Formats: sequence, structure tokens, C-alpha cells
Amino acid sequence: MAWLWLLVRLYVGYAWLTAGWGKIGSPAWTGDSAGASIEGFVTRALSKAVGDHPDVTGWYAWFLEAVVNPNASAWAHAVAYGEFLVGVGLILGALTGIAAFFGLVMNLSFLLAGTVSSNPVLFTLAILLVLAWKVAGYYGVDNYLLPALGTPWQPGHWFRRR
Repeated sequence: MAWLWLLVRLYVGYAWLTAGWGKIGSPAWTGDSAGASIEGFVTRALSKAVGDHPDVTGWYAWFLEAVVNPNASAWAHAVAYGEFLVGVGLILGALTGIAAFFGLVMNLSFLLAGTVSSNPVLFTLAILLVLAWKVAGYYGVDNYLLPALGTPWQPGHWFRRR
């Protein structure tokens, strides 16, 4: 099954890597106008928070308006570099479960803001990668890194008392 998870991991990783790389080079994300893209995103999301059957729930609209919008530049950098790092982690198979978890959180955030696109597919695949973290990283850095790090219940050889 490790070969199947490798394909899933590479697909999801490539999607995140290219999304992040495009944002890192964009002035609206990480340049002189950093935050402009997030402000536009928040404005569109807030417009979906009204009506009888809103696409964005009230609590998430509040979060976008009170937390994200005032700190748009910081969030823009976090999204751009976060997407890129999730992609790198998944492609290399380094801390696969953690990388997939943070990708899942970003997909959930986009879905809560009323953005569908490829997010449901990536969200579902990220859940599966989180659940299959050990096998999903078998053909990757995790095959060497996880035995060295260990788990909270069993320390790896880097953390064993001698």
C-alpha cells in the first residue's frame, strides 16, 4: 500500500507546492502589497455570510473580520509559506502526517470561507494521509526520520537515554 500512498502524497504535495510557490512570488501575498489578496478573500467570504442560507457561518465570518482582516499581511505570509512547506513535506515524505494535518487545516479554512474548488478533494486526501501517516511516508524521509524521532509513547534513538 505504500506505493498507493506515495502517489496520493505526491499529488497532494504538488498541489500545495505549486499553490504556495505562486503566492510567494506575488506582491499581493508576500511583496509590497502583502495582504491585499487576503483582504479580497475575506471580503468575498463575508459577502457569502448573509441571507437565509449563508455559505459562511456567523462565527467564521466574525473570525475573518476580527482576526484575519486586521492582520492580513501576516496571514498572507503564513498562507503562502504554509502552502509551500506543506507541499515540500508531502513530496519529500518528511513528517507526512504533520504536513497533511496542516494542509487539512488550510483546506478546512478555505471551505469554511465558502471556497470549494479542489478543497473537498484535497481535504479528503489529507484526512487519509493523516490516518496513514506511517505508511504514507514509507517511501520518503519518514522511513529514516520517524525511527530517529520516535513517538510520544516511544522515543526514537535520538531521544533515548543512554
